[in-house]
Parts: sequence; structure tokens; C-alpha cells
Amino acid sequence: MTGNRRRCMAGQPLMAGLFLVCMCLPVIAFADVILGSWNIQNLGWNNDKRFDKLAHVVDHFDFLAIQELMNEEALERLEEKVETLSGESWSSMASHALGRSTYREHYAFLWRDSAVEYVEGAVVFIDSSDVFAREPYSAKFRSKRSGQAFAVGNIHVVYGRSVGDRLPEIAALVDYWDWLEEIYPGIPRLLMGDFNLAPHHQAWQLLRDRGVIPAITAGATTLSPTAGRYANLYDNIWKVSGELDIPRRGIVEFPALFGIDHVRARDVVSDHAPVYISLGNAELALRPFTSAAIASMPAANEATYCIDLNRSSQEALQTLPHIGPARVQGIIDRRPWQSAEQLSRLSGIGPGRLADILNSGLLCK
Repeated sequence: MTGNRRRCMAGQPLMAGLFLVCMCLPVIAFADVILGSWNIQNLGWNNDKRFDKLAHVVDHFDFLAIQELMNEEALERLEEKVETLSGESWSSMASHALGRSTYREHYAFLWRDSAVEYVEGAVVFIDSSDVFAREPYSAKFRSKRSGQAFAVGNIHVVYGRSVGDRLPEIAALVDYWDWLEEIYPGIPRLLMGDFNLAPHHQAWQLLRDRGVIPAITAGATTLSPTAGRYANLYDNIWKVSGELDIPRRGIVEFPALFGIDHVRARDVVSDHAPVYISLGNAELALRPFTSAAIASMPAANEATYCIDLNRSSQEALQTLPHIGPARVQGIIDRRPWQSAEQLSRLSGIGPGRLADILNSGLLCK
């Protein structure tokens, strides 16, 4: 089932019979809702994303905030896939493309129509101080199962060349939090996204002083290339302590659902794992990908993981020999690259270091 779709610019919701997938029955029958947030690495680039796997993960939630949406066509494709596989109607909305350079992203919200409804107020933050590289995107929603309204700010904090580059946006979240209260008065607020900073960092203290706390405090959400190892707790959901009934929260370590290692998972799904909270008595039950779905996987998509100078994320680029944060930014700033040999244009990459990169076996051919 697919609903009516229309384009969404900033502040104009794109209502869509949207997506969600699974080979099984929905997770929740008569309960409240599960809210998730996921940085789906470069969703929309020509990078062999497995939309069937994406949809299987998404169907564990009733509502999802998405970061790193590269174009709205990918959202529509995911929407169609999920609706087809789940047999349910979904809706979506997306911001316009946001960013200061040629690299720009959309934010998106996706939700199950039987569980959640959009209420009002979809808008991109008016950042008069120009602190955010990608201004947050927010909207007000309501659980159809309990009537609980909630406002969500969807955020992807800039990665930059170092942690110091991220701190101004973290500090600016205090003003953004107050702004959300003005836009959605009296409604519980949630900050959902990829913050590129662990929740225990001292930079969060200003927000904590307002009673705002992270839902996820243990574990990690970024996939290292080593199977089973998660490197950083960057993704989270921030909320006022005690304001909402949230008995369960966690991280969906999705590679285990598919029986694949992290290299493969980063290549065809994402280098981030989604985080979630439950409202009321909703309970998330992980479901492995079925054998029937695995049998239907096209062999052409079983490519070996590699790093693409023009498409790979900042974290992926840093796994290359001699490539630290400063050189990663140099790679991104000089896109598109015609060949890996052009890396010699980067400061400090001489013949020896270039040979190490070329011989690492990590670069796409």
C-alpha cells in the first residue's frame, strides 16, 4: 500500500504512504510505540545499499528519525520497499538539502500510520548565529495508541577535523532546546540524531543543567571494521528526565540480524547502528532476517567492502593509512577524485605514504 506523496521543502511536510518492511508480523500489536533514530550512511548515493535489509531494520520501529538522507528519491524507494514487505501504510516527511558546501544532506521522519500521526510544525531551525552546518529539523507527532504528543528535533552534528569542531554545535543545542519549547509549548521534546560526541563529554553539561539527559549511556553505535566491535556512542536520544514513560531503550546491533560482519554491514547497510526508546509498554523484539529473504538476495550486490574517495564517510576514510581528520577533510573538499594517485596532492602524502595507501587493499578499484 502506498499513500499520496508530495515534495517537502523546509517547513512543508511530505506526507507519504511510506515504508517499512519485514518478513514477519509487526513487532507491536496493542501497545504504545517505539521511537528510533538512525544515521543511514549516505542513503541515496549509488553505493549498493541493500534496501531490503534497511527496511527489515526499520520495521522494528513505529517512528524513525533519519540522518544522512542524500536525496528524496531514496526515501521514496525505501518507503515503497517497506510498505510492500510489511503490508502496512507508512508516511514520511523530509527537509530540504542542508549544508554549507557541496556536500548536503536531508533530514527525514518515517512512521507507521497505524501507530503515529504527524500533528503540525515541521520546520528547519532558523539559525541566526549560523552555528549549525546542517540546521536541525523538527516536527510535532502523536502516538495513536496512547494519545501522547511529542516533538522531535532531528540533528546531525558536524564531524569536522577534531572534537573541537563539534563543540560549538553541542553548545548551541541549549538555545535550540529552548527554541523547541517556544515552537511546541508544553509538549515533551526529544533530540534525536548523530551527535558525533559521547554523552559523558563535559560539553553536554549546559544541556544537563536543564534536566535533559541521554537515553543511551552504555555501549556504542558506530561500527568498526572489526566484526562485533562498536567504536563510539555518537547516536542518542536526549529528553527531560522523568517527563515521558520510557521503560526500555537500547541499540539495535543490526549485523547480527543478517549474520554478516561489520565490513559487509558498513558497505550495504550503514556504519551506524540505530538507537531507540519505547513509550509506555511497547517492547522491541529483534527478528533475524529470514532464510527466504536471504535466498532472494541478488548476487550482483554481494560486493566486497571498499573505500570510495568520492562517496565514503569521514570515519571510513580515516581507516586508510596516513589519513587523519585533517586529510579526510582535504579529501572531501577536493571531491570528485579521478584516481587514487591524486592523493599525492594532499599535504604530507609523498610517494612512500601514497604507496602504503594504494597497497592497503582498502580502496575501491
